[in-house]
Order: sequence, then C-alpha cells, then structure tokens
Amino acid sequence: MLDSFATRDTLNVNGSSYQIASLTKLGQHFDIKRLPYSMKILLENLLRHEDGVNVTKKEIEAVANWNAKAEPDTEISFMPARVVLQDFTGVPCVVDLAAMRDAVVKLGGDAKQINPLAPAELVIDHSVQVDVYGSESALEKNVEIEFHRNQERYSFLRWGQKAFNNFKVVPPRTGIVHQVNLEHLARVVFAGEKDGQKWLYPDTVFGTDSHTTMINGIGVLGWGVGGIEAEAAMLGQPSSMLIPQVVGFKLTGKLAEGVTATDLVLTVTQMLRKLGVVGKFVEFFGDGLKHLPLADRATIGNMAPEYGATCGIFPVDQEALNYLHLSGRSDEQIKLVEAYAKAQGLWHDEHTPHAEFSTTLELDLADVKPSMAGPKRPQDRVLLGDVKKSFEDSLSALTASRNGAEARFANEGGGTSVGHDASTLAKGQRVSMNGQEFHVDDGAVVIAAITSCTNTSNPAVMLGAGLLAKKAAAKGLKAKPWVKTSIGPGSLVVTDYLKKTGLLEELEKVGFYIVGYGCTTCIGNSGPLPQEISKAIGEGDLAVASVLSGNRNFEGRVHPEVKMNYLASPPLVVAYALAGTLDTDLTNDPLGEGSDGKPVYLKDIWPSNKEISDVIAGAINPQMFEKSYADVFKGDSRWNHIASPDGSVYKWDDSTYIKNPPYFEGMTMETGKIEDIHGARVLGLFGDSITTDHISPAGSIKKDSPAGRFLISKGVEPKDFNSYGSRRGNDDVMVRGTFANIRIKNLMLDGVEGGYTMYVPGGEQMAIYDAAMKYKADNTPLIVIAGKEYGTGSSRDWAAKGTLLLGVKAVIAESFERIHRSNLVGMGVLPLQFKDGENAKSLGLTGKETFEITGLKDGESKEATVVAKGDGGEKKFTVKVLLLTPKEREFFRHGGILQYVLRQLASKKVA
Repeated sequence: MLDSFATRDTLNVNGSSYQIASLTKLGQHFDIKRLPYSMKILLENLLRHEDGVNVTKKEIEAVANWNAKAEPDTEISFMPARVVLQDFTGVPCVVDLAAMRDAVVKLGGDAKQINPLAPAELVIDHSVQVDVYGSESALEKNVEIEFHRNQERYSFLRWGQKAFNNFKVVPPRTGIVHQVNLEHLARVVFAGEKDGQKWLYPDTVFGTDSHTTMINGIGVLGWGVGGIEAEAAMLGQPSSMLIPQVVGFKLTGKLAEGVTATDLVLTVTQMLRKLGVVGKFVEFFGDGLKHLPLADRATIGNMAPEYGATCGIFPVDQEALNYLHLSGRSDEQIKLVEAYAKAQGLWHDEHTPHAEFSTTLELDLADVKPSMAGPKRPQDRVLLGDVKKSFEDSLSALTASRNGAEARFANEGGGTSVGHDASTLAKGQRVSMNGQEFHVDDGAVVIAAITSCTNTSNPAVMLGAGLLAKKAAAKGLKAKPWVKTSIGPGSLVVTDYLKKTGLLEELEKVGFYIVGYGCTTCIGNSGPLPQEISKAIGEGDLAVASVLSGNRNFEGRVHPEVKMNYLASPPLVVAYALAGTLDTDLTNDPLGEGSDGKPVYLKDIWPSNKEISDVIAGAINPQMFEKSYADVFKGDSRWNHIASPDGSVYKWDDSTYIKNPPYFEGMTMETGKIEDIHGARVLGLFGDSITTDHISPAGSIKKDSPAGRFLISKGVEPKDFNSYGSRRGNDDVMVRGTFANIRIKNLMLDGVEGGYTMYVPGGEQMAIYDAAMKYKADNTPLIVIAGKEYGTGSSRDWAAKGTLLLGVKAVIAESFERIHRSNLVGMGVLPLQFKDGENAKSLGLTGKETFEITGLKDGESKEATVVAKGDGGEKKFTVKVLLLTPKEREFFRHGGILQYVLRQLASKKVA
C-alpha cells in the first residue's frame, strides 16, 4: 500500500491500537473540511487502497480538490468493505461463482481461487409469496409452501455456504435484507486486518438490490449494483466510477401532527425526481435532522432509487449511536464508531462546518402533507384528498378497451364505487365468496399490503397502523371482503413489538395477519387473488387497485390483474382496506358504517403523534434485537434438514432452478476487441420509462409463454412453476422471460401489449424469445431501441443477462438509469445514447430497418455512426458511446466483468 500524503495514523479505542488512513492528516495538504460527508468516505477509500495502479495519487488529489459544480469526468476506483445479497439476485451470483470455479479449472487454475475476498452476506427474503392470508395459519402455510417450492435453490445455497469462504446466508423467515442489514449486519465502522495490522475504516457496501441505500440512513455509504458488479467486488475488483456531484438537501422544522415518514419520503422523492439526480449523490443536512429518528432517515435512504440518486445519505451523529444502542450493538462497537467518526471529521453536530454542494434543495418538514403515490410511478405523489380524482383521471385510459367504457365513464362523472349506492353497484360484478355477496367495480382495492423494508423498519408507522386498527375494530370496522390483506414484517423484531403492545391482535381483528418475513407484494410476490375476485376482474375487464406500503408500484409489478397501484403509509393501507375502494375521499367521506350504525371517518380513528410516541417508548428495547439476531445464520429445523452436496466444485444436475450458465463456453485466455456491428435487426422498439421490471423476468410464469412451455417440456406442472425470480439460477428459463412483461409495448406492433415483436424478414408477430432464436439461427445480430429512462427500477442483472442471451449487441436509448447501463457494460452489451433532441420518432425509425453501427475504434471513440436502411431509404445519425471509463472499456474487450476477473485469476497459479 502506498501513502503519498503520509496519512497513516494510529487510533486507540477500547484498549486496542488501530491503523487509520487519516483525513485529518490529509487536511494538512487540502481543504477537506468543505467536502460533503459522502465525499470524505470516498476519499478515505482511495487513501486506504492507494497502490499506484488501481488507485493513484492523482485520483486522491482529484477528490480532495473536488469541484462541486463540475460535470463528472474523472474516474476513480471504489472498493466496498462488504457485499450484501438477497436471494433473487444472490442465487445467480452464487451460480456464476460456481460456474467460474468450473471455468478457472479448465483455464488451468484452481477452483479455490474463486472465493469472496470481501465479506458477502445473503439474506433469503424474496422467495415467500402471499398464497394464504387472512388467518393465523397464513404464516406457517406460506413458509411451508416456500420451502417446498424452493428446495433446489435452498440446497444450492447451503452448498455455497459450505464451499465458499467469507460467505454467510441468513435463512428464510428472518426478515427483509435491508432491514436485517440496518438492524444487524451494518458495522458503520469496520475493524479489519491487513498485512497483519488492525485497521479501522468506514463500513461501505454494495448490494444486489437497488434499495441497499436504506443503509445510508445510518451513515453507511452503499448503493445497489448489478449482480455482475457485486461479484467483481466480492472477487477483489475495484469498481470504477466518475467522481459524482453531490446534491445537498436541507431539512428544517418538524413534521406536523398526523404526517408520517411515508408522506415525507414521497415528498422528497417527487422533489428530487423533478430536480434530476440520476448518477448523483444526495446528502441530507440541516436543523431538521434532530427531529428525524433513524428509522425515518432509513425510509428516506431506502427510496434513493425512486428519486434516481446513487445514494441518499445521512451523517453519523448522536441519533445514529442511539440507534446502534437500541438495536443491540455492543458498547465496544458503539464507542469504536464514535471515536472513529470524530477522529476523521465524519461526526455531525451543531458545530459541524457547512459543506459545499453541487446544488441544494430545501424542505420545511412542517410543509409535508399526507400523501400517496400512484397509480404507477413512485414519484407521482398525490395529496390524500386528491386520490379519488387521481383514480378518476386514470380510469378512462384503463377501461378504454371495454365496450362503451368512455361513455360510461362520462355518464357516471368519472369512476364508479364499491360499497356505495345500489344503482352504482348494479353496474359492477356480483361476487359470492365465503358466504358473502358483494359487488366489485372499478377502483376496488383488491390488495392492501403492509409490505417492504421502506416502512416496516419504521416503528412509528407500524405502530401507527396498529393503533388505527385498534380504533377501527372498536367501532366495528373490518377490511372489505374483496380485499386481500397482508403484513410482511421486515424483521422478527417488528412482530415482537406488535405483540408486546397488543397491536398485532388488533390488526388481526380488522383482517391483517402476518403472511411471511420477506419482500412480498412490493416485488410481485403478492400471490393469487381469490378465484372469485379474479373471475370478476376478468369478466368485467375491471380496473382494480392495490394500496401498499412499499417503494415500487410500476405497471404490472404488484399483480398482473391489478392496473392501479398506490404507495401509502401502513396506517393508510389499513384505512383503504376498510374503505375497500379508491373511489372515495378519505379526508371527507366515511370509511364505512360502525357497529352503532353511524359513519366512521378517518379522522375519528387516526392516532395522534403523542399516542404513537408513547407506545414506541414502552415497546422497543435492545433485548428484542439481541434475541432475534442471536443465531441469525443458524435457521430453523426446516432449513437445517435440507440436504446439500459437498465439494469445492458444484455437481450440476438437470435442475430447472440451478444451471451452469453459458457465459464461459469456449472461453480462452485471449482478449477480444470491441468491433463494429453489421446487419443488425431490431428486437424491440420501445418508448420512455422501460423499467427493469419490463425487461427482466419477474412475477408469475404463464403456461403458454416460452418459459412455461419450456418448463412443461421438462416435466414441471404449471402449479409448480413458482416465479421467475425464484428461477434466476437457470438461464434457460430466464432468457425466455426477458422482455416478456405483460404490460410492455413494442412499438413495432400496433397497440399490442406483452412480450411480442415482429420477425421482420417474414413480417409475422411472435414472442420476443422465439424471434430472437430465429435471428440467432441466421447469425443476425440484434439491437434494442428505446426512449428516456431506459432501465429504471431494481438493479436486476437479468435485465442485462437476458438481453445478452437473446443476442442483443447494443441498446440505443435517449437516456439510461445508472445501474442498468453499468450492468449492460458488465455483460458485454453496448449502451448507446441518442444525441440530445433526437430519438426514434424524430429520426423516422420504425424498427423494420437493418442497422450498421460503425466507428467504435475498439471502444476508444466517444461517438459512433449509425446507418439504418429500410423501405424509407437510408437514415444516418450519430450516437454517444456510453463506455464511460477505461476500466469499462477493458471489461468490454474481455466480453464482460466476469470474463475479465476469470482471466486475471487464471493467470495467477496457486502457490
């Protein structure tokens, strides 16, 4: 390790002496007090990893002299202290590592060269589905179904836990990865060893889930990356990034009575989306921090992907230490965090000097109003009093396919009701279910889910929901019979404090039972709707809704039959379950009729801030966390009875869950070149906001889809299909589900929804996978053309892997989301960007042309020339080549990050 600026120093804490890369000593050369907190973390990372190759003196100087206003153009390396995985994205990571062990042996290396060098912790939280709900047995039955469905995956992960060093697995039924990370895995300050010496350094993390940013709430710098980038970090490869701009978000004042952290985060999300913060860091500061509990900060950090930032970070301060104590961390660790933060100028209090920022926003917390977001984007905030109008405004387009839908909409004044007057009900679908008869119509809330790390980590909103339920139950209210209700706690601690306060029982009284510990409705694991409700939706072509306390509500994500999805705080989730419809104004209309025959209004049952804080004060203690996490990696008897193979190399079998991927087939030690693309056809022509949910296989597998037909050919019955997410370890399934979202619209076809395209040579419509295979048989390269914000959403590496395996060589879009662009590069798919003001429409592209992409110059050119030839003649235009750093170009020449790492390791013989 080099030390160009003589920053190595010693810090004594808890009777031990540690080495540190001192920012204070660096301050003798540069004015680093002006730097934002997050930039200081990057700077320390560079100091500690300076080697003259991956990290140079020049990079350190560039960050120390950071120009807040400059456009990012300087590359630096970043090496996270650890990696955290969830099982949907984690399984393919472990599959790739297992495949790399096979491949490195074939290239002359040793299998045991492939091991995580940084600590890697995987939390199994994405596999539970809400199959059963509304009863005390729901949790056990869902867990039983989960283990039955996922035996092969879990067996593979148990093999990985034994085979790889530095790799741990948190078994099912424990919690959501981000909440487990916040409550237990996060160190805030790491104590590690290097070259026989003890070191202290900031806890930094890469996560294979975009909401890894939740950990920013406690001062840990981390963000979501694709599985490919995470694997590289696990294997000791630094990540290349441009020195970012940092947006300062000043918070003042205090939240008003009746306003929740969810209302705050939806407001912040809307403000930052409007500003535009893609690729930037966001850092929160100001007097308002002293009124924000750690859980509220974590809620804001969690939503960074929704406002588009790389991270949304808070500094380490007394509130962070209070949380570490509350969550059962040791006194030694808390003292270590405090001592290190203060020694390094990373501590925040009223004396902390103001940092420089690229730009700033300001929000008076007192101005935040009760809100929701929907019907299909998290940044589309709607004031609670305007939700009915939002529903009405959305309804016309969503019901246009029905005969006379638009006329009906106009005649009824915009929207229809559920549970209101009989004349309106008669126009809905009559349902008989569980001994009850009722009508379901447009706007019916068919899913009400307290779900996801966004809110379940926050006791104020969880206990607030319980108090609201208690008051509603006392007045005789229950969830409407057509509403599928659920609670998916983020950790076992949530259940403990709900039980301790008696509020879990109150939630159950109105219909909300715990269904599992994991990321359920928010990622599409909402499970099937009751058959009767599903039939009514289909026969009536109804536009029904979900209300969930999650962070994602993209089209087609929550449930394929649900067209409108609104994000809301847990108390509002309960309230809408009681009302049963969006066609009501909860600020003025009653939720329903109480047992005394009188109307009950939301204001009658909404808990006060004092009621909530009083319950919190007596509900939570460090012992709860210590008990829940005492044996966090051990698992229950179900987990420990799963058989798994032994050995350093995995014994692949004919599993439809786990398969050796084809990325390393025929690989040699020779590096390739970045070549021009000739004779390409368009696989898909898409508009704006194509998310990774549209691209990556997610949700249920239809039996008549390419993936469904494949599974049936392998003897799998439709009832055992499970979800795409659970089968991410099998490329045969996943490639067939890429671009297969039921809501995606390929503009090559006229108004057709779903994963279809035109096979141009024959002019016929077919599934995207089927067309891709026909092109592959003819050795025809493929491209994808899209609009703005291509690849927004979760950091799904299969959105890039599937794209590659379909034969796509390049994606041309107006703009890309940060993570997806990086993932495309990591898999060897070329991201190209239209010049400002140009797009497929302005250039007259139909998708039926053939394309030549030239002038790449082995990746060194920042621009390329595209020539499209079709019936309309020849169109020529220039695009930007988004290989942004020398390291990215090097990865691309190797065919991707994994091939690069594999060649590096194979070239080093084990001593």
